[in-house]
Amino acid sequence: MKVAVLTLGCKVNKYESDALIFKLKEIGFDATDKLEYADFYVINTCAVTNEAERKSRQMVERCHKFNNNAKIFIMGCASQNRPLQFGEKVNFVQGVANKLEIISHFQEIGNKIYNLPDVYEDDLYSAQTLTRAFIKIQDGCNNFCTYCIIPYLRGRSRSRSMESVISEVEKLPQDVKEIVLVGIDVSDYKQNGKRALIDLLERLDCYGKRLRLSSMEDNLIDEDFVVRLSKLKNFCPHFHLSLQSGSDEVLKKMNRKYTTIDFMNSVNLIRKYFKNAGITTDVIAGFPTETEEDFEKSCEFIKKVNFSDLHIFPYSKREGTVASKIYKDLPKSVKNERVKVLEEIKKKDKLNFIKKNDIVEILIEEEKNGVFYGYSKNYIRCVLKGNFKVGEIVQAKIIESGLESTLCEKI
Repeated sequence: MKVAVLTLGCKVNKYESDALIFKLKEIGFDATDKLEYADFYVINTCAVTNEAERKSRQMVERCHKFNNNAKIFIMGCASQNRPLQFGEKVNFVQGVANKLEIISHFQEIGNKIYNLPDVYEDDLYSAQTLTRAFIKIQDGCNNFCTYCIIPYLRGRSRSRSMESVISEVEKLPQDVKEIVLVGIDVSDYKQNGKRALIDLLERLDCYGKRLRLSSMEDNLIDEDFVVRLSKLKNFCPHFHLSLQSGSDEVLKKMNRKYTTIDFMNSVNLIRKYFKNAGITTDVIAGFPTETEEDFEKSCEFIKKVNFSDLHIFPYSKREGTVASKIYKDLPKSVKNERVKVLEEIKKKDKLNFIKKNDIVEILIEEEKNGVFYGYSKNYIRCVLKGNFKVGEIVQAKIIESGLESTLCEKI
């Protein structure tokens, strides 16, 4: 019997889906992460925005086009949020917790939303076959930003034991050249109640694989953390430091627990120890309280930081969040116009950042029609022409900067 496990949303979802595929293969199923003909489809959904939920529902129809008689099973954040939204075209619905349990419901019809756990569920293990391995170290979130539904769907922050993380890393194939630590709030990784992300990174540095962090919060960045980070041999100097707005007034309404001064201090500290660090961020355009003055302040601050890349999202009203209850949404046209302005800033700053680089170390991750693609340590997407192998690490010189990919030449 064939099972297709399809993933929407974040890297945490991807890790969990890969773990499910590994388990399915272990017990005898033919399992894939591709949307193709299958007897069973498992859709791991996302609810970070209304659009993400719509795409999660849309995936049901796409599965039926491949096999109208297939059984379809739903799990993840969208089903945790509203389990009944998927209607009668699916066989079984569960939520965020106990994702491996979906297998035991393959012959059932209905839904079962498990209680969110208080401790880290350590039954997920993903068989890594790519050059870059995502390793989940944390789940849940305690921040409760006013615009975000995720803490209500994923539960409170909880961390995986350091020994469990190390055990998974030790099992990685030699072909894996880079480890990306992922979680809902990686910054809050703790052991025995104390922050321990830098301790974990120091433990992992000896395995000789490039180390990369996913999104982090401003409150993680202090002198001790950055100094210790700078001493690691294999750390990739790419910091995805979530901003959301460059206006202090809007940050306060978002319940973000820092000011623009705090954020700029973190950026300066990073650049003090990492000359060519890639610093990327998320920005929400058109938060309900964002005035024209707030938006102008936000744009000026973003220009001041000079991010290496921006991920820009129009504000999405999420039922159940504080913002949805107390703030009136801005017109869609206003949000879209602000997205356009931010996109122009992004293009200029991204190209300026790439031009500051000369020699880069690239991990080749894929090949398409004789052209090879990969990322530099500071997260520039690079393209090379020539005779290379996927998984090879190449020293190269930047020839031509590009927004989608940057042309490089092996030294």
